[in-house]
Amino acid sequence: MDSKTRKGRARPIRAVVGWVRRRSPKVKASLSVIAGMAALVFLRFIVHDHDKLFVVAEAAHALGISVLIYKLVKERTCAGLSLKTQYLTALFLAVRLYCSFVMEYDIHTVLDCATLATTLWVIYMIRFRLKSSYMKEKDNFTIYFVVLPCAILAFAVHPSTTHNVIDRISWAFCVYLEAVSVLPQLRLMQNTKIVEPFTAHYVFALGVSRFLTCAHWVLQVLDTRGRLLTALGRGLWPPMVLLAEIVQTFILADFCYYYVKSVVGGQLVLRLPSGVV
Repeated sequence: MDSKTRKGRARPIRAVVGWVRRRSPKVKASLSVIAGMAALVFLRFIVHDHDKLFVVAEAAHALGISVLIYKLVKERTCAGLSLKTQYLTALFLAVRLYCSFVMEYDIHTVLDCATLATTLWVIYMIRFRLKSSYMKEKDNFTIYFVVLPCAILAFAVHPSTTHNVIDRISWAFCVYLEAVSVLPQLRLMQNTKIVEPFTAHYVFALGVSRFLTCAHWVLQVLDTRGRLLTALGRGLWPPMVLLAEIVQTFILADFCYYYVKSVVGGQLVLRLPSGVV
């Protein structure tokens, strides 16, 4: 395919992106909701076994981690990566693994073990092997601002199952913390305004993974006509689980929009305007 053909095919997409860009924030938010609902309807018709969405979500996450590993090993730099996001990721994975071992053990436990091991390796590389390229002054998000509220919320709203109360609070804590663990990474990218390709690919993969996970939960609730929420327990916990999945999807939605816009425009480096995060 020659360059003229590629440019011809990309022109309508650029026109749509340009039109969206000129809309007001309120219109953009409405369009995002409509696009999300359309994607859910599309997935509902093409994916009959919604559990497969979890598998695809894990695959997208694994792809993002692979890109991250390549960046650290081949490029020998951790510039643009948030160490604090890796800390939060390791924390919620460790808590979730504890809950898996004491509450329910399945294939996701094995996947979480692999993800935690990789995350700890990334932390080691940033802190020791590639410390000189770490943007410490840009990675200035205060993680206590998310850890403490998540802990307090977990004490207040947690599953009403027959498990030990500590286990139930821990389960709620990891659900809430996962939803906001990417915030330090987004803050770092907003501070730098320029995101190099491998970091952008990694964060976009996280966005895709979390959207598919959220889609799984929403479609399960729709298919069971709300019975899934009842099965999760009583009180505020069931809607809070669903809300956490939606929150972590929309946190990355803005970045994913600019990522797609950059790719369509043929830009290797992603430039973020003020106010994205």
